[in-house]
Amino acid sequence: MQIILLDKVVNLGGLGDVVKVKDGYARNYLIPQGKAKRANTANLAEFEARRAELERIAAEQLAACQAEGAKLEGQSVKISRKAGVDGRLFGSVTNADIADALKAAGFAVEKSAVRMPEGPLKVVGETQLVVSLHTDVTATINVAVVGES
Repeated sequence: MQIILLDKVVNLGGLGDVVKVKDGYARNYLIPQGKAKRANTANLAEFEARRAELERIAAEQLAACQAEGAKLEGQSVKISRKAGVDGRLFGSVTNADIADALKAAGFAVEKSAVRMPEGPLKVVGETQLVVSLHTDVTATINVAVVGES
């Protein structure tokens, strides 16, 4: 299916690009999220009429995310969990736990923005994680998992 991107999408394209994607990806994700429209003549004409407005909105969102990322960069979050004597946790620390801790610290972060490439944290210690605020903006945070007996 041919679509017009209304926002920058990772590994796909930028604002205004006309790309071909699988039908299900377009119908189930891109179009309902407002990131794309079908590429027909009416939608192409509408997009060209609104291009300046969409570019301005995208630039404002990027600037806001860059400011938030600058404040978030290097922040430390301390999470306390029950742990055994060997330092392994009873359970784990997930991206939702880290997002909740960041919200308590005053940062509005969705749990899907917290990147955990090795999966949930299952041991006591400090870890550096990446928070993706925008397709072009990432911030590195320190997560300290503290064990309670």
